[in-house]
Amino acid sequence: MKRDGHTHTEFCPHGKVEDTELLIQRAISLGFKEYSITEHAPLPTGIEKFAAGDPNIWTTASMASNDVDNYLKQMNNLRKKYASDIIIHIGFELDYFSEFEGWTRDFLTEYGPQTDDGILSVHFLEGDGGLRGIDYSFEEYKTGVVDYLGSFEKAQKRYYQKVLASLEADLGHFKPTRLGHISLCQKFERFFDESIHYSSENKALVHILLDRIQQEKYSLDLNTAGFYKQGYQQSYPQVWITKKASELEIPLIYGSDTHSLTDIGRGYEKIKSWI
Repeated sequence: MKRDGHTHTEFCPHGKVEDTELLIQRAISLGFKEYSITEHAPLPTGIEKFAAGDPNIWTTASMASNDVDNYLKQMNNLRKKYASDIIIHIGFELDYFSEFEGWTRDFLTEYGPQTDDGILSVHFLEGDGGLRGIDYSFEEYKTGVVDYLGSFEKAQKRYYQKVLASLEADLGHFKPTRLGHISLCQKFERFFDESIHYSSENKALVHILLDRIQQEKYSLDLNTAGFYKQGYQQSYPQVWITKKASELEIPLIYGSDTHSLTDIGRGYEKIKSWI
């Protein structure tokens, strides 16, 4: 069944979606039979004490807390309206913060019963001055994280350690069981003038992560947004990781990561033989 497991809505401040209904109509026209709406969940209360870097990262990262009820209501209305044409799942793309596991668990306990899908992602790492965004801009990632930690390799290691921690975290019964774009730390790799390859140590860390994903029966977001990023131009995760995941029979779920109408279905033809 043709499925898009990662999409966004007009509730995303950094997106260009005018009306989610238009995206659903487009997905139907492209032959999709299953569609997951996974808007960025609100950032934890108190995150401002840890936030560093460009303030715009934090103000545009996710929907506002007071939008959640309206988001769920609107998306449920669309699910009912198009029930005869496409299976619609509703949930969140949830950021993992080790500092806010309790808040995250409480959020999922409150809203999880109204969802039937979700993605667990890492977009922020400890860096200069506090938490810094890793996918906002090359400059933010380089100066805020890579230079702070000492090398691209060290930032890469920290990222996969954080992804592994997200997998191991006790976030309650409604914790998402699909990990989002797990090579996001490579997004700007083409812009760096140092080695961006995986050391033997970091490859081993990725293998540990994949083994745990298999053991916990999680799935992976096979995210095609990376094909269209100038500094990356490949899938998230990268092919060598995808191949290993397939060997382990880890489910790979296509995700357009759409933030605009034109993103619907992008890259599907590139990866359809992998899923």
